[in-house]
Amino acid sequence: MASLSELARSQTDLDDPGLDHLSRLIGSWGLLADLCFADLLLFAPMTGDGSRFVVLGQVRPTTHQTVYRSDYMGTVVDEVERPLVAHALRTGEMVEGEFNLEVVPERVRVLAIPVRWEGTVVGVCTRESLPALRRQPGELERTYTDVFLRFARMIASGDFPFAAEDVLREEAPRVGDGVLVLDGDARVDYASPNAVSALHRVGVHAKVDGMRLGELGLDEAAVRASFSLGIPVTVELERGADISVVMRCLPLIADERVTGALVLLRDISELRRRDRLLVSMDASIREIHHRVKNNLQTISSLLRLQGRRLEGPEAKAAIEESVKRIRSIALVHEILSRAPGADVPFAEVVRPLVRMAEEGMSSPDRPVRFAVEGAGGQLPARVATPLAVVLNELLQNAIDHAFPSVLPPSGPGGSASGQEGGTVLVRTWEEDEVLVVQVVDDGVGVPPGFTVEAAASLGLSIVRSLVTTQLGGSIELRRAEPRGTIVELRLPLPTTGELS
Repeated sequence: MASLSELARSQTDLDDPGLDHLSRLIGSWGLLADLCFADLLLFAPMTGDGSRFVVLGQVRPTTHQTVYRSDYMGTVVDEVERPLVAHALRTGEMVEGEFNLEVVPERVRVLAIPVRWEGTVVGVCTRESLPALRRQPGELERTYTDVFLRFARMIASGDFPFAAEDVLREEAPRVGDGVLVLDGDARVDYASPNAVSALHRVGVHAKVDGMRLGELGLDEAAVRASFSLGIPVTVELERGADISVVMRCLPLIADERVTGALVLLRDISELRRRDRLLVSMDASIREIHHRVKNNLQTISSLLRLQGRRLEGPEAKAAIEESVKRIRSIALVHEILSRAPGADVPFAEVVRPLVRMAEEGMSSPDRPVRFAVEGAGGQLPARVATPLAVVLNELLQNAIDHAFPSVLPPSGPGGSASGQEGGTVLVRTWEEDEVLVVQVVDDGVGVPPGFTVEAAASLGLSIVRSLVTTQLGGSIELRRAEPRGTIVELRLPLPTTGELS
């Protein structure tokens, strides 16, 4: 399904500022749907045709049943089907009426609201509901509906939605959490039952009707700022370490002045408790990574001491390779112990591994230059750890096999010997949700017909096993032109669901 911006750009004449205004309306109209107990639809005239309209958005209320079971976003209608929309668009005035809908057996009540931006009507928002039969609405429903109508008039005059910089936070209050309606003097005109409960949580037990928030012992700086500036203001009220209530004050504007406010209250004490728990868990996990890193370094040091006591060159080489593998794993744990979260910046893994490879070069007559290109983004620890081992093996393999003590001539102008140096390049990029890692050298290259699957060395066996099993990726080894070797890893990037 096309997004709002895609629909608007392909089927309407809306410019970017007008589209941004409609996007802000859609970003905040869940509140309006809950206040009016009805569905809201957003229409815009189609390109070059003022008699046809496209539905750019639709929202259902959480406080009442919906009229529409289907999604109408992207649907095209004409002025015969939607005469109230056409009337509101042409006159710039709100209009109310009823119309028949094929999918609904009853007539649908509609309030068409022109959406004005910088003096121009850029769309029409409709409130659509079924008629209430034999039921007298209560005080809560009457109050919410009245507040919605005040917002509707603000939409028609261009005062709502508010500025783009006012973005709702994830824990922002909703209608179901608690509602206070303030009059023009910032006194409480109405308090919903859930709002009274939220106030009880922060220690307010007095009767609130007719009172200012300051008279109830609450900080009313947010209300004063909202009234004076005509913008929404959100603050967090706290009582002790365990109680937190978010208060969001939305000014109600008429004739370019603030005539009241809608105050939404939400108890987020449990969210804050979980946040503190996550911070504590994160600190504990980082401490665990720190201790694992220390233990791995201790093991590495013990192996080095043991290696010095050995006499056989093969045994010493095996111990040294084991030390390097352990150090590459310890490197990932060191990064995780410093940074919050479970992700590792890939660049912070690659560069230390390259330094380790440079430090481990035992033959000064074979100078090898190392370079890193690309960043690689963030990787979860379960990917970064085996990938660090794989890169360590590939870098060591390049040093040991790509640049023997004497290189054969590479042709006119080419390197004639290892003394003239070589280069190892680590290159990373993302491609269609796949992380591509290349280790490229300009050494002697692999013999014809050589494959990773047929390799008998322990290092390449480790690489093949980790890439295909733990990382779920693939590895390809091929000759580079005019000389050298390219080892390419293609690793699927974990999705958001997999990370959680």
